[in-house]
Parts: sequence; C-alpha cells; structure tokens
Amino acid sequence: MAIISNAVTIADAGAFSASLGSMILIKTLTASGSANLSFVNGASSVVLNNTYPIYKFIFTDLHPATDNVDFSVNFSADTGSNYNVAKTSTYLYAEKGENNAGGGVGYNGSGNRDLANGTGDQFLMTDVGSDNDQCVSGELLLFNPSSTTFVKHFISKSTCSIQNDYILSTHVAGYNNTTSAVDAVQFKMSSGNIDAGTIKMYGIKDS
Repeated sequence: MAIISNAVTIADAGAFSASLGSMILIKTLTASGSANLSFVNGASSVVLNNTYPIYKFIFTDLHPATDNVDFSVNFSADTGSNYNVAKTSTYLYAEKGENNAGGGVGYNGSGNRDLANGTGDQFLMTDVGSDNDQCVSGELLLFNPSSTTFVKHFISKSTCSIQNDYILSTHVAGYNNTTSAVDAVQFKMSSGNIDAGTIKMYGIKDS
C-alpha cells in the first residue's frame, strides 16, 4: 500500500502507522474514607516532573461521605507543603433532571467555579450527591507542569448525578499562574471524606 501526495510516494511498505503518543499509568489511588487523594512528585512512586509533557488524571465513581458537596482540585509548587498556586479559570455546564425537568447549558462564575488569580480550590464539579448510586467521574489534563517559563494550563471534563437528581456535565479550563514548577496535585471534596472511587494518574509522551 502506497501513500501518495502530489504524485510523490511518501510511504510504500505494505502498511502505514503513525504514533499518537503513549499513555503510561503512573499511579492509582483508591479512596476509602479519604480526606483527599494527592499525587506528589517523588512520593509513593509518583512522577510529576519533566518526564512527561502532559499528565492525565482519570477519576472514576468518586462517592462523597457528605451530600451536596463540591469536588475540587488544587496544585502545589512546593512538593505538597501548600496547595495554593494562583489560578485563573472558567466553568461551563450542561444539566438535565432525572424526571425530565429543567435542562440547559450555561456559564457559572459563583463560588470557586471560576477564579481570577485565586489560590483556593478549583471546583471541577458542584452539588455532588451522596445517595448510594451517586458519584462523580471525569478527567483532568495538566500541561507541562515542570516548565519554569510558562504558566501551566489545565482542562477538566466531568459528569455527576448531583444531589437533586440532575445529571450535571461540566467543562473547566484554566491555568496555574506561576513560572515555578507544579509538582503536586490534590483532589478532595469541599466537606467530608471521599468514601469510595479511584483516581488514576497517567503520563503522556509526545511520541
């Protein structure tokens, strides 16, 4: 099989493949009445440095101990001593009721949904329910956290069955406004523990 562009053969080896980068599992944390789930470079086999240009966190079925709480992330530039890196962010959502009520999309800037160079926890999902069948799942991407030149962008997409039996989907994006390396990431609920669920941390290579 040949691949031809402008009458020039660029590949003719019977097969063609392109590397889209590889995703390497670094660490899995499982919640069990946990106050937080934290990934700190150099601790418990966690790698969060210039080994990878992109880090991906996948959270699955995180169930809170307390009803109607907010699931959040924060970042550290001092190996987890303080989770207070200044962040600027935005928060978009879509929702629909289990009973076919409501429904809509929009922007919500209240609370810690969007931050303007704020150091507080960044909400990734709000109003998380604690019914036995309720939980939050999603992912967060962190770009080039070891850079000492640029800010560190992040993007998160999450979905949740919230406390009023609505499905809530959120899209959060922003940046850590620091030129120091970010070397720790912490996830937690705004109140109470995380009863159950997992967060997996992956490193993604360019090629």
